Amino acid sequence: MSQTQRIELRRLEPEDYAALREATIAAYGDAIDEAAWSPEQFRRLLSLFPEGQFCVEVDGRIAAAALSIVVRYERFGDDHTYDEITGDGTFATHDPKRGNVLYGIDVFVHPEYRGMRLARRLYDARKELCEQLNLRAIVIGGRLPGYAAYADRMTPQEYVRAVALRELSDPVLSFQLANDFRVKKIMRGYLPGDRASKEYAALLEWNNIYYDPDQHFGIREKSAVRIAAVQWQMRPFGHFDAFMEQVEFFVDAAASYNADFVVFPEYFDAPLMAPYDHLPEAEAIRELASHSAHVAERLRELAVSYNINVIGGSLPVVEDGQLMNAGWFCRRDGSSERYEKLHITPSERSSWGMQGGHKLNVFSSDCGPIAVAVCYDIEFPELGRMFARAGAKIVFVPFQTDTQNGYMRVRHCAQSRAIENECYVVIAGCVGNLPRVNNMDIQYAQSAILTPSDFAFPTTGVKTEATPNTEMMLIADVDLDSLRELHEFGSVRTLKDRRGDLYSLHWKGWLPSQLSSEAGETDRE
Repeated sequence: MSQTQRIELRRLEPEDYAALREATIAAYGDAIDEAAWSPEQFRRLLSLFPEGQFCVEVDGRIAAAALSIVVRYERFGDDHTYDEITGDGTFATHDPKRGNVLYGIDVFVHPEYRGMRLARRLYDARKELCEQLNLRAIVIGGRLPGYAAYADRMTPQEYVRAVALRELSDPVLSFQLANDFRVKKIMRGYLPGDRASKEYAALLEWNNIYYDPDQHFGIREKSAVRIAAVQWQMRPFGHFDAFMEQVEFFVDAAASYNADFVVFPEYFDAPLMAPYDHLPEAEAIRELASHSAHVAERLRELAVSYNINVIGGSLPVVEDGQLMNAGWFCRRDGSSERYEKLHITPSERSSWGMQGGHKLNVFSSDCGPIAVAVCYDIEFPELGRMFARAGAKIVFVPFQTDTQNGYMRVRHCAQSRAIENECYVVIAGCVGNLPRVNNMDIQYAQSAILTPSDFAFPTTGVKTEATPNTEMMLIADVDLDSLRELHEFGSVRTLKDRRGDLYSLHWKGWLPSQLSSEAGETDRE
């Protein structure tokens, strides 16, 4: 291939018919009777569905093409012929209103241009179109042009199996399998006159993992979610309103950048405990808890006022006489739900008498399911896996650590959870000093947004991170589609490759009703 060749992928136009016919005849030769479309068929196809007809030009000459229609697949099912699916070449089966499958009716490459990976460009264009139109799948009846040479000693099923195992190579099927199509069945008499395939075909399907059944035949919503993480400076506040003014400052700043979420750290209200420093630690934390309901109410108001979802760090809460570490997820629609720290550190237990919660902290949001793991919770891999099973793609981790040792435990475990569970993990911590608050006097943090480790993500697995021990706010976009692609096509696929035949995980605590069917089950799938 010349290094100066110009390759262009574009849609077919009516004036392309003569060049298309020439390329079609060259590609099929005498393998198929009447391989080329008639001028009338070509014009009708372009008038019905112009966006589904692609070609690749090499130096201005049509070298490859892919043609398709949209069908309501339930009308035909898996038992159909080529003539049936195309309406005997009239394309009357094209159904843009109720169709849910992009059906490939032709794809070929001129023999002079084979080896240039032109077909891959065409298939990528089809996949992108399928996603844009929000169709369930691409389906094709794939010819088996290499089968005739083996027909005297192999059944079509044996031939397809050998190609799938790479014991044999088929010029069409091998390529389709390499492009993530799967064989659904073998069809007999699919394309009359296809001598090279002995009139057999493999029914192949590529599933659109972004398909949304509630949004028909339209462009999907963007998958980017903007997150703001507050690295909160511990400082004395003269009164409650001064504290809330600082909280509102960060909410306002995050909203001004159009963030979908803003997350505060664990115990970010600790400065309000300064007036109770003369009390024993266990009593002082309970006095601080008297402010928590007021803080939560103000956070709910801010979420609505600034049109942003607020992850309200964590606050001490007294319920039925028991002291808990909890927080509120305040949605921008005005609703809110409480989450609880499940695993209590030895220091929290001995100094304050803190008790652990019992809820799986997974919540619905306008950006999909999210989860909250408060500080120490992220150090338990079982919990992260339960979040993943419940569908959470973003895990928020409000934390408070006094030393770099403690911080690194949170950081490394959060990074592990992102890799293990194919999700984003957002850690937000406190910095600075509180000289008049026992057990909360020094802080160390470097907040960050962490990612899985694969080609679609930063090499370090760090989307963004703060300057250590400096008050600031991180803002970054995370792409949920990248997680879906990782799950299906990643270099490693940790959620898919679990050995449910050897081990299992089961949640024994309280589950919201909408999660009980997913998160509560074992790993045996």
